[in-house]
Amino acid sequence: MALADIFWPALGLMLVFEGLLPLLLPAAWRRMFSDMLRLRDGQLRFFGLVSVGLGLLLWWGTT
Repeated sequence: MALADIFWPALGLMLVFEGLLPLLLPAAWRRMFSDMLRLRDGQLRFFGLVSVGLGLLLWWGTT
């Protein structure tokens, strides 16, 4: 299986999930985004690290 066979569907699914909140609840999305802008760099990096870690665990668990 080629990397593109996994990458493009995964990217498409990610875009679907990323678009759901602004599509369905734009005011809540705007509030959440403005709250994120007030976080310090370290806090954002921590959330990024947790997100990457959870994504890798989910991916590893399904292979």
